[in-house]
Amino acid sequence: MSSILGISAFYHDSAACILIDGKIIAAAQEERFTRKKHDPSYPHNAIKFVLEFTNLKLNEVDQIVFFEKPFLKFERLLETYVAFAPKGFVSFAKAMPLWIKEKLFQKNFLFNKLMEHDENYKSDKNIFFSDHHLSHAASAFFPSPFEEAIILTADGVGEWATTTVAIGKKNNLEIKKEIHFPHSLGLLYSAFTYYVGFKVNSGEYKLMGLAPYGKPIYEDKIKQLIDIKDDGTFRLDQKYFNYATGLTMTNNKFDNLFGQKPRNPQKEKITQFHMDIAASIQKVTEEIMIQLAKEIRKEYNIKNLCLAGGVALNCVANGKILKEKIFDNIWIQPAAGDAGGSLGAALALWHIEHGNKRIINSNDDMNGCYLGNEFNQEQIESELSSIGAKFETFNYDDLINKTSEYLSNENAIGWFQGRMEFGPRALGGRSILGDPRSDKMQKNLNLKVKYRESFRPFAPSVLREDLSKWFDMNVDSPYMLLVANVNSEKKIEMTDKQKKLFGIDKLNIKRSEIPAVTHVDYSARIQTVSKNTNKCYYDLISKFKEKTGCPVIVNTSFNVRGEPIVNSPTDAFNCFMGTELDYLVIGNSILDKKKQDTNLKKDYTKKFELD
Repeated sequence: MSSILGISAFYHDSAACILIDGKIIAAAQEERFTRKKHDPSYPHNAIKFVLEFTNLKLNEVDQIVFFEKPFLKFERLLETYVAFAPKGFVSFAKAMPLWIKEKLFQKNFLFNKLMEHDENYKSDKNIFFSDHHLSHAASAFFPSPFEEAIILTADGVGEWATTTVAIGKKNNLEIKKEIHFPHSLGLLYSAFTYYVGFKVNSGEYKLMGLAPYGKPIYEDKIKQLIDIKDDGTFRLDQKYFNYATGLTMTNNKFDNLFGQKPRNPQKEKITQFHMDIAASIQKVTEEIMIQLAKEIRKEYNIKNLCLAGGVALNCVANGKILKEKIFDNIWIQPAAGDAGGSLGAALALWHIEHGNKRIINSNDDMNGCYLGNEFNQEQIESELSSIGAKFETFNYDDLINKTSEYLSNENAIGWFQGRMEFGPRALGGRSILGDPRSDKMQKNLNLKVKYRESFRPFAPSVLREDLSKWFDMNVDSPYMLLVANVNSEKKIEMTDKQKKLFGIDKLNIKRSEIPAVTHVDYSARIQTVSKNTNKCYYDLISKFKEKTGCPVIVNTSFNVRGEPIVNSPTDAFNCFMGTELDYLVIGNSILDKKKQDTNLKKDYTKKFELD
């Protein structure tokens, strides 16, 4: 038996994973344990979990690999500061002490941290480092169902690369092309995330969700910032940006170009201007990704595409690439951001460095992304009892039947089943569920349960066999990474008066038979559910369909704004008691809010730092 521990850390979304004989056994993000969203710290708890899950002590692990090369990253930082000198001294002075203390000599730092797990771990000879973008590419290709594929990786920045094209064949992968820092599609999108008043490295999905409320009227101005070549490659005009050496993403020239300063989220509301900005940068991003996809398909003539990196989480752009039919097949790594780098680094070591063969799974090798921890019924009941929760326990069929009944009566349900998901999406393991037919569900879930902006859309979970009857798509989307429109026969066309509405006013218009998961442009971020990956979730949706005729339910992550997805039964109960969720279904137990001790109610409105 051969084991590899993969680690990503120190920037955002720290995580750990473990492979046994090349098979992905367990993976988790540190944030789930520390309850700090996007936690960048050394993933002590995540490593502890994957070791315990596999019954391994650290000194029994054959190899440990980190997801990027710190010396190369340091080289980029130094060269950048020298190139922009004397500008950027303040940021330089802030960054250097941390680099010299921890990041530059990372092998020694990691070794000291790893020793905390096992007193018998005595040598750093088994610690290796992978290239950042190679880790991303490996995370997308090796678990994919393809023997051969082009891998397009786009994110903020790794060591130097921001966008890479690689070719994967069988058990090998080779990077063919790179775009280097400071020219970055991910950082361009993050600059606008910052400008609209959302948090960088966390609020990009909000920008994407805001875009359909606006019109892309600033597209031409954005193209003054970025020179897009015919092949989709690009260069950013650095005179408008401050991210290379400063403490902000944009500067006064950027503000003057668009006519406003960055929105202060504490003092200023989102306006039509911000919606139009969001629509404009989304359109430019889609245009670049589509052009890049067309060019690499033409150049390499390979029919399969894999996507990774933070930009691959832009499910709207992914849906546009799919709709263009540039490639026959597309597969996207569900943990496409830095968390997935831990997985990619381990897979790269196993396949590329050691030359081990791939066994290709016709679905994929991610196990539905259910790679985190799980709790048996005894553990659940013990933990719930210890915190004073009131619950009833049912057999499986009754549990499914009762939960589907609650859903059909427009109740909001906390759903905690099986193994926790790896990556940013809740996929029916740690989810909040609702009735998509309700025209009040989206607003209520946003404001009363999630405590977040009312414009945010929710995803539909749909039975795979019913997908094409409800949505304009007929390919698997198990990881909620593709967007498609609701089918025309399910739409409710807007009146002329409704069409003239602007911005958030569009939110209250019933646009389809499933309004809670239909965005204002009739799109939806789709999760297809199959019996072979999540039987319990599949059975629930099937029972809901039996009762209502609708094979779709609302699925959003089990957390509130600013909180990581719940990890334990206690986390789930706290969130349940801190929100207006009606029921909590955890294992075979059901908790009714009305039957709980009111003294256990939590104030969740200010518990977590808003993202």
